[in-house]
Amino acid sequence: MKDGVMIINTSRGPLVVEEDLRVALDSGKVAGAAVDVVSSEPIAADNPLLRARNCIVTPHIAWAPKESRIRLMNIAVENLKSFINGTPTNIVNP
Repeated sequence: MKDGVMIINTSRGPLVVEEDLRVALDSGKVAGAAVDVVSSEPIAADNPLLRARNCIVTPHIAWAPKESRIRLMNIAVENLKSFINGTPTNIVNP
């Protein structure tokens, strides 16, 4: 990848090799990182990202803004209404 990229991980912690990311951040290869997930949660005191330059670590709450919670509840209500009306939506196991 080119120098100076920004990395955001709100998906799964193990997608990123944390020690490699720390080295890339500290060397400047990666300009900055924001992670909402880490390889092992809760985060260990010796996690290399905690001592990396230009790295923000949030406590796995990227999904938690008010708007996200409202959307989640609206989807759940609509799923229930659809089920009651005999037209289920978002079926996991058809």
